[in-house]
Amino acid sequence: MTYGNRGKSVGAVLLAVVLAFALGSVCYLLELQVQPSFQDGLDHLKRFTSYEELKSYLESSLKLYGGYRGVWNVGFGLIKTTVKAAVEESFEVVEYSKTNVQVEGVDEADVVKTDGAYIYLASGNQVVIVKAYPPDEAYVSSVVEVNGTVLGLFVNEDRMAVFTVPGRPTPVPRGIFSVVPYIESETSVMVYDISDRENPKLVRTLRVEGSYLSSRMIGDYVYLVVNNLAVRMDKEELEVNLPDICEERMGLTVFEKEISATEVYYADVSSCYDSFTTVVALNMKEDLEEPVYKTILTGPTTCMYVSLSNIYLAIPVYPSMEETEYREYTAVYRIRVDGAKIDCAASGQVPGFVLNQFSMDEYDGYFRIATTTGHVARTAEEATARNNIYVLDMDLKVVGRLEGLAPGERIHSARFMGDRCYLVTFRKVDPLFVIDVSDPENPRVLGKLKIPGYSDYLHPLDENHLIGIGKETVPAEEGDFSWYQGVKISLFDVSDVEKPKEIDKYVIGDRGTDTPVLRNHKALLFDRRRGLLVLPVLVAEIDREKTPNPPPYMHGEFTFQGAYVFEVSPEQGIVFKGRITHIDDPEELLKSGFYFSSPYMVKRALYIDDVLYTISDKRVKMNDISTLELINEVELP
Repeated sequence: MTYGNRGKSVGAVLLAVVLAFALGSVCYLLELQVQPSFQDGLDHLKRFTSYEELKSYLESSLKLYGGYRGVWNVGFGLIKTTVKAAVEESFEVVEYSKTNVQVEGVDEADVVKTDGAYIYLASGNQVVIVKAYPPDEAYVSSVVEVNGTVLGLFVNEDRMAVFTVPGRPTPVPRGIFSVVPYIESETSVMVYDISDRENPKLVRTLRVEGSYLSSRMIGDYVYLVVNNLAVRMDKEELEVNLPDICEERMGLTVFEKEISATEVYYADVSSCYDSFTTVVALNMKEDLEEPVYKTILTGPTTCMYVSLSNIYLAIPVYPSMEETEYREYTAVYRIRVDGAKIDCAASGQVPGFVLNQFSMDEYDGYFRIATTTGHVARTAEEATARNNIYVLDMDLKVVGRLEGLAPGERIHSARFMGDRCYLVTFRKVDPLFVIDVSDPENPRVLGKLKIPGYSDYLHPLDENHLIGIGKETVPAEEGDFSWYQGVKISLFDVSDVEKPKEIDKYVIGDRGTDTPVLRNHKALLFDRRRGLLVLPVLVAEIDREKTPNPPPYMHGEFTFQGAYVFEVSPEQGIVFKGRITHIDDPEELLKSGFYFSSPYMVKRALYIDDVLYTISDKRVKMNDISTLELINEVELP
């Protein structure tokens, strides 16, 4: 991949992700018996000594696994900024909400950020900066446009980092054995000086060959993680595709190189390691500081967890074509980070696959991980799923394990909180497990609760109470499964660890109701001090006058999209306060079939002082946080 003439790539946009990125969920559908045998730890990471050694390693690996498995997107963006002329006024810093993140002090990129005075909104190919506080003076301050798609952003005082990929996102192919030609991919980080919010200035652009996995910000450093295919199989002979990194400042290339084979780390194990995972550290404040990176030969990384000092990469691994026993496990890599320092510290592996980043955690010198092996079926006899907790030391050697939980079910949500792990599994009812992990060598179940429904996301209210967000369910009369219904918010009391209780619940809508919180925790606004909980919801409802006794498999008709606002406390439970929508005429939208893609769909909520802000791609609404009375609204470009 070269950077000399980027204009040729602008029109060549294709996003085609195959097997590797769907492995974590597809594994549950495979009707194969899991073999529990595995190697407790991988060898310490090594580095290749030459290009020839790396090429030979890849050829041997691909021969065992029947070819390569993944592709990514191509193209890149050119930037322009449009500005609304206005005079910048000084502002007083007030209390405001932040992105809902997993680890305090480790920020996660999102499509909406605020600094207490401005809101920064990523939408399609632009970032809109809105002067948001005070609300009666709100207006669009400026718009930053890119030729590509904005995935998310960070704001750090007077700096803004914007992550982009070329072109527009397309659906992920579901074919397990798809093989397609190699396509180049690229992720960009654009850093802006926003000291003048009316006129943001692009100060540096970092381009990394690879498909965006995720990112974090710790202090002034942004850590970007990308995947890219290690080989070019559209050639007559295998060609190693070593990733490139390029940095531009003020339109000039100041740093450009292809990562050499001798810089690539690997764990010498039998596995289909056909992708490069690259971790890059970039200082948002010091423009003259060069980016720092480390590259590892892995399978495609599907998930990562980040503490204040370590990045953990999770890679699902399947058996080769020559193996007679089916086995599934997750390889884990620990990358130590400290500002501009990045070290490949350790690697290990555990049976099964992780659900998401909340299935992993670091605490008191140990790494904990929850996995599922096997698959779920509609009858208990056909299901082979088992759920497990593993505790690893900092060398990623397994020191403790708890295996075989909830046979026939799979993990729907997990949350590690200090010495406890909360785990929700599901097939027909929702078991909430309370697990003691205070003794790393002996994790054990303290108690469990079985109720209808399940939680896809768990959030701590306080040390004795837990909020679950998922779906209500109705058990099927025939078969060992349930029909999901509306969105369910549960409040659990876990003060008696042996007998956890659901002390309150609130169900929104009927079958078909949905919220992005089920898939993306950053869509949730929760403030413990205020007891405020806000989530975007698409509501489906069944007309009981037409259908008095609807069957559990019946879908409702969409009647509302917007934000639901609640007060949550152990004393009062879950109290519905009201809802806010940006859609003025839902009937017309329903008739046009525009509901799912409406630019007026609320996707985030935040607060500044005593004002609740709801954000869609086309509007920002400001309501009184206590009464929900409308204060002001701003139409977006």
